Amino acid sequence: MTLTSGDLRAAISRLTVAMEREFDALNAADGALGDGDLGVTMTRGMRAISALADDLPDDLGQALLACAQGFTKTSGSSYGTLMATGLMAMAKALRGRTGVETAEIADLVAAARDAMQARGKAEVGGKTVLDSLDAVAKATAGLSDPEAVAEAAANAARAAQEAMRPQPATIGRARIFGEKTRGMDDPGMIAMTRIVEAITGR
Repeated sequence: MTLTSGDLRAAISRLTVAMEREFDALNAADGALGDGDLGVTMTRGMRAISALADDLPDDLGQALLACAQGFTKTSGSSYGTLMATGLMAMAKALRGRTGVETAEIADLVAAARDAMQARGKAEVGGKTVLDSLDAVAKATAGLSDPEAVAEAAANAARAAQEAMRPQPATIGRARIFGEKTRGMDDPGMIAMTRIVEAITGR
């Protein structure tokens, strides 16, 4: 199945609604381990992208670049910067293209993961959003059926969050709490789980 700018606009709409709904929950989760503004970051970022949605070009690379720029303008937070970095990595991979096959989703997620890892200096296995993206990339690799890709992506994001829960935080302000973070979900991973669920409709 070929995904186009129309699918991107639909995903933006679903994601904007989801982030508004999760505003308080994300702020609360982040407040336990960080600045308490993750909900603010995500809602502001998605409102900015949503405002651009109707005018996004058919070129998916240019469209995702515009999304990244819109998100950046509304947030100076580290998570916002990472989100924009991931979007820009996908934008680069899709420059000049008006369609992307579902079989390519895994590679796009992996590109976002690698760019965010380089920017944030974290490692896979460190209980961060990288673990969510890594799980999604691996779970969707080799899949081409849209329903299978969506199901695998959502399940992988949730499973990664659960798998990392017993581990201590290793990066960001959360690492200050050390062993106390065992049994707690990483706020960034929670956000990514909700993002994947919203995009995939799962």
